[in-house]
Amino acid sequence: QIFNQHNAEAPSLEQAFQRMAQMEPNLDHDVSWFLLPSYWSKMVVALISFLCFANSYDGDFVFDDSEAIINNKDLRAETPLGDLWYHDFWGSKLSSNTSHKSYRPLTVLTFRMNYLFAGGFYPVGFHVINIILHCTISVLMVDVFSILLGGLQFSNKGRRLNLAPKSSLLAALLFAVHPVHTECVAGIVGRADLLCALFFLLSFLGYCKAFRENKEGHTFSVFWVLVSVGLGAIAMLCKEQGITILGLNAVFDALVINKINLLELIRKLLYKDKSVENAGLLKKGLLFRITLLMCGGAGILYIRWRIMGTGPPAFTEVDNPASFADSLFVRAINYNYYYSLNAWLLLCPWWLCFDWSMGCIPLIKSVSDWRIIALAALWFCLIGLICQALCSEDSHKRRILTLGLGFLIIPFLPASNLFFRVGFVVAERVIYLPSIGYCILFTYGFSLLSKQAKKKKILAVAVLGILLINVMRCALRSSQWRSEEQLFRSALSVCPLNAKVHYNVGKNLADKGNQSAAIKYYREAVRLNPKYVHAMNNLGNILKERNELHEAEELLSLAVQIQPDFAAAWMNLGIVQNSLRRFEEAEQSYWTAIKHRKKYPDCYYNLGRLYADLNRHIDALNAWRNATVLKPEHSLAWNNMIILLDNTGNLAQAEAVGREALELIPNDHSLMFSLANVLGKSQKYKVGNWSFL
Repeated sequence: QIFNQHNAEAPSLEQAFQRMAQMEPNLDHDVSWFLLPSYWSKMVVALISFLCFANSYDGDFVFDDSEAIINNKDLRAETPLGDLWYHDFWGSKLSSNTSHKSYRPLTVLTFRMNYLFAGGFYPVGFHVINIILHCTISVLMVDVFSILLGGLQFSNKGRRLNLAPKSSLLAALLFAVHPVHTECVAGIVGRADLLCALFFLLSFLGYCKAFRENKEGHTFSVFWVLVSVGLGAIAMLCKEQGITILGLNAVFDALVINKINLLELIRKLLYKDKSVENAGLLKKGLLFRITLLMCGGAGILYIRWRIMGTGPPAFTEVDNPASFADSLFVRAINYNYYYSLNAWLLLCPWWLCFDWSMGCIPLIKSVSDWRIIALAALWFCLIGLICQALCSEDSHKRRILTLGLGFLIIPFLPASNLFFRVGFVVAERVIYLPSIGYCILFTYGFSLLSKQAKKKKILAVAVLGILLINVMRCALRSSQWRSEEQLFRSALSVCPLNAKVHYNVGKNLADKGNQSAAIKYYREAVRLNPKYVHAMNNLGNILKERNELHEAEELLSLAVQIQPDFAAAWMNLGIVQNSLRRFEEAEQSYWTAIKHRKKYPDCYYNLGRLYADLNRHIDALNAWRNATVLKPEHSLAWNNMIILLDNTGNLAQAEAVGREALELIPNDHSLMFSLANVLGKSQKYKVGNWSFL
């Protein structure tokens, strides 16, 4: 009757589409939730996502931010932009054996822009960009969830219809306030995940645009499919997970656009049924589009592999102990346990930690370990969901469950250890994209409960309570990410067996001058991990400064025995041996450090001090000169050269060195003072007095 009406008061074709959509199964029919216009829904989501993480805007650079930002030379203007394409996320050459092969040049480019616009390393600008990115992503989620939960339909004017406004709002709010996202938003390094998610979603929305019927009547647009592939490539240049959107686009195409029944298709393939075409595999250009996605993905991966090199990234056993287990059974059972922990973080994000390595999660070595229950629970739930997604007679239910599982599992695959070893045990940041699938499944479960519940308002209040608790948890966790002291101490109760947590607390205390407390945490780190060479090195340094030289020597000797190429430990061992007046051993330790780290100005400086103590003046001057060549602003090396030349009566040479040093470090008062003494002895009083100014 709708289409037979043709008078002025007849409903438009767009209204007809909406009425037809309402006749189909729809989550919003059962969901007891707020119904807002699309614009207001997005405003609400943006505001709440901002409130969750706003208090992190003035936080410090913490944890990995130091290496990825402060110590990353790729951020500085003197580094050519082209180098970003050949360096990893941390600024190391991809061809280096020590590179982690994390190739994210576009993320590093945004860090560089932050640095240049701010005129230095000011964290506020970095944090503000992260917050804005998360708010933008959360707003986009309203559109994404409206498609995933309500289906993809367009009006006659080509405008996409939101057929699940209530459900999409709920799912977007769940995503926006999930506490597991705090690491990505409050930790500046998490921008890689945020940028990846942004282009991941844009790729999905672009792929959906391909099915908006154009003026020529074509059922899909090749242009938008190619745009989607391009956006997927950009997502991967922000972080490796981005490539998974191409697979998800293919899944979406098969389930939503072509409405394929996977179980029916599998049966026909197994029985070699000639009616496979009728199952939808070749309908509407599906095969052609999947070919485009596969070719695009293969090309992107090939280019990435060529740039990265053929060698896999180098990780240590403490980074991911399960991957180094000799037994295939032990590896498999622990990988699955890690999956269950990730699932638990999505379900109950209360125990959050900046690092889950170094004994935080002990290996499961036998089936008698009670933690096997977690594996069984995970697979019981997954198998149940998969069976429902494949076998349910309700096509609407099959579609939502399959999409939910797809968005939960596929983006997680690069972090699963299935294809290559990863450098972590559990990492909250890698759950940012998989949480989309969790929000789909949660919203669908809520709709089922609402359908059965007699008191729907109580259920809605309970969900509101969950959202409110998550908002407060996000705010609390964001405040912990504001400084390293709060972040590291927050991890002590979550991962008390994690040696790295105790190490970082100790290092933070040592940096603040509280050596006595730092020693306690360093000792605990070494106790938990007897091969933790960095903790041994730092503890040895503090003991050296407290003149506890024999224990310091024991620790540093053990550190270089465990890791023979640990240059810093060799240098510190040389300093201790020098203090113990074992000069030959000290000299050997210094040269061993330089052997393992060619460009080591501090080691040359200490070697020069050793030679000066032995009255080997020429060797001392050469060592200090090497230090200044490697590090022109090495004030101590310059000063020692001036003083040594002064003491040995080489005033002209001392003056020349002093003037050379002041050209490089014009405001160094110690250099001015030393040069003034030399000029005074040379009776150049006027110039000498000027040097004091």
